[in-house]
Amino acid sequence: MPESYVKRILDARVYDVARETPLDEAPLISERIGNNVLIKREDLQPVFSFKIRGAYNKLRLLSDEQRQRGVIAASAGNHAQGLALSAKFLGTKATIVMPKTTPAIKVDAVKRRGAKVVLHGDAYDDAASHAQKLVAEQGLTYIHPFDDPDVIAGQGTVAMEVLRQYPGHIDAVYIPVGGGGLAAGMAAYIKYVRPEVKVYAVEPEDAACLKLALEKKRRAVLPEVGIFADGVAVAQIGKETFRVLKDTIDGVITANIDEMCAAIKDIFEDTRSIAEPAGALSLAGLKKHVAEQGWQDKTVVCIASGANTNFDRLRYISERTEIGEKREAMITVTLPEQPGAFRKLSKAIGRRGITEFNYRYGSAEQAHVLVGVQVASDEGRHELVADLEAKGYKVIDMTDDEMAKLHVRHMVGGHAHQLENERIFSFEFPERPGAMDAFLGKIANRWNISLFHYRNHGAAFGRVLVGMQVPPADKKELRELLDSVGYKYQEQTDSESYRCFLV
Repeated sequence: MPESYVKRILDARVYDVARETPLDEAPLISERIGNNVLIKREDLQPVFSFKIRGAYNKLRLLSDEQRQRGVIAASAGNHAQGLALSAKFLGTKATIVMPKTTPAIKVDAVKRRGAKVVLHGDAYDDAASHAQKLVAEQGLTYIHPFDDPDVIAGQGTVAMEVLRQYPGHIDAVYIPVGGGGLAAGMAAYIKYVRPEVKVYAVEPEDAACLKLALEKKRRAVLPEVGIFADGVAVAQIGKETFRVLKDTIDGVITANIDEMCAAIKDIFEDTRSIAEPAGALSLAGLKKHVAEQGWQDKTVVCIASGANTNFDRLRYISERTEIGEKREAMITVTLPEQPGAFRKLSKAIGRRGITEFNYRYGSAEQAHVLVGVQVASDEGRHELVADLEAKGYKVIDMTDDEMAKLHVRHMVGGHAHQLENERIFSFEFPERPGAMDAFLGKIANRWNISLFHYRNHGAAFGRVLVGMQVPPADKKELRELLDSVGYKYQEQTDSESYRCFLV
């Protein structure tokens, strides 16, 4: 099957608008992990992403009549910019339907490249449905972001360049996966030309649609999709991409938010380029897989697939980097509420650097302290916990507690002892005017809001922690009301970080 794509890839004339990007050595990360790491720099494309390859290849293969009528796509980012620039080059009118939650920087970038932008809905699915409606009404040609043979072939030119630029032995190539267009094109080419090279797909842990499809042996829809790596936040792998990938890849690796943030820092330190989360995904997977396999002195390739990130996301990314690099532990330590307890804990931690120390008086008997501590590795984290426990401290390791990292570390302010029937929920609010008011309009007049914490992470959705006083008899009504709001949510009342610091 790979051979059916090789001719398409060789015939893909993408260089009218795309560039042949360098395959750079990464000396710092190579030295740290003991392998020769090469980074394919697709962040250096004119639209700062590989997406321009597939969009242009598809567009140039349309008939004159199709190009004259105009093209349309639904996209919140890289595909939109690639299609807009390609259409401008070919003199074709392009319409891009984007969710209303799309950051202004991306909307403006598409407009600057000559496309008409239509803002519709709060999420990609809303925009995609509206785009199909415009196809039917106006006779436009829909350009799919990944599930199209010509788009896949355009993306496959990345692999053609990699193998030409590094003719020596390559042990493995790691490719990010959202809908699968880049991975399908690259895997098809690599497995035909150099079948001995291992090809691994890399997905976010909370958006692993290819992994799900391989497990079920059929395409399936994820019930929830994480939004941090928005460039690969896809609920279902493409039909054509899955047909190719199930026979051409050697495995799927998943990476979490902290691992992606650490990879963003790695890429910056070696290239001085700031990758978007999806752009650093394949390096995160590479590091994780190489460590699991115990590889040394291998030549491994990853794809810096994009650099379209909002500046205001960098604060959040930098916060998560140390944990992602296994260099910071976040722990809760229970102390007696008495003079000298903090000093004693400081001595027990020893020469390890303290990165964060959060405390608020809770009771006359004991105190809970949330502490960030520098460690050399994951083993160092476990050694820290064991060392403190051996000295008589009760310790809870919260390094992997998402609620602690997103909210609690920023709001340790004391306990609410007289509060009855409090229930805690985390929400994803669309970042658009009126989103919070729409929520409060339904909730605030029904139950008392006892806790509220919101942080903007520069993405299409904000993370919100809400506490409400809800009597047990109102449980069914509460669920019905929360469901009617339409925002993703999850109950966190049993969270350890809540119990320690906020209850």
